[in-house]
Amino acid sequence: MHAMQYEITLPADYDMEIIRRRVATRGHLLDGFPGLGLKAYLIRERGESSPVNQYAPMYLWSAPEGMNTFLWGPGFQGVVDDFGRPEVQHWTGLLHLEGSAPQALPRTAVRRRERIPDTVRPAEAVEAALAESRRSATLPGVVATALAIDPRHWELLHFSLWAQEPLGAPGDRYEVLHVSAPERDLLGRGKQW
Repeated sequence: MHAMQYEITLPADYDMEIIRRRVATRGHLLDGFPGLGLKAYLIRERGESSPVNQYAPMYLWSAPEGMNTFLWGPGFQGVVDDFGRPEVQHWTGLLHLEGSAPQALPRTAVRRRERIPDTVRPAEAVEAALAESRRSATLPGVVATALAIDPRHWELLHFSLWAQEPLGAPGDRYEVLHVSAPERDLLGRGKQW
């Protein structure tokens, strides 16, 4: 598994209905994309628990060939043509789990980035994060959860999809507009090594 996200921050007065229409008319185009485990079409709106308007889709790739086909093909070029070339963040997968409500339609996503301090052994930080993700997957309303790491910056990525607004889950909250999950079953279950 490989996690990937780009964040397109939009002007404060941007009409977010434009993004909603974009996803409504184009989101289905990745519903059968080879190598894509899951894409969550995410937005945040300024003033609604967010300081910015943002379109920030999150991808969990089941195969690197799928990610490369997307990035170097017409799908990502459409994003570049419409919004400019965003920085593409990526993390290597550590864990993917179906949650307590795997068949539910996700309404909310939570993303938390956590830097591993220089004083902490990387393996210990990863083991603690794995345990946290396993606990999170059992919470009511969790559709799925993933854990990944960027070893260049020693940053952990905690990502979860929820059937409703989660209470007390730390991190950035997003509204889920659509989910494409053609190879969700190929993301694997549990630890990725």
